[in-house]
Amino acid sequence: QVQLVESGGGLVQPGGSLRLSCAASGTIVSIYTMGWYRQAPGKQRELVATITSDGSTNYVDSVKGRFTISRDNAKNTVDLQMNSLKPEDTAVYYCNADLMTPWQQRSGYWGQGTQVTVSS
Repeated sequence: QVQLVESGGGLVQPGGSLRLSCAASGTIVSIYTMGWYRQAPGKQRELVATITSDGSTNYVDSVKGRFTISRDNAKNTVDLQMNSLKPEDTAVYYCNADLMTPWQQRSGYWGQGTQVTVSS
């Protein structure tokens, strides 16, 4: 059974920083793209950033230059460094991994989510 566990959310003032971490565990053959998504109250879940196994990254325009996604393939982890946070970044952040197990071809898995609140 595969699990994605996030950590690092919390309350921060505007202009502050937070670092989110996500670790994938279980019997995993390969992890392809990993990413972070977020969902604010009353809004649909949106992609924040993704990173492929070879390190190619993609960001939503609203976080470019402020957020940085990184991963450690040996540890099956993905991090999101968030700087210059704004109130509009407030949301539940979800980790996602596109991976393969011995019993299933590529499929997407989600973490349970971690709350990020940007407020003074």
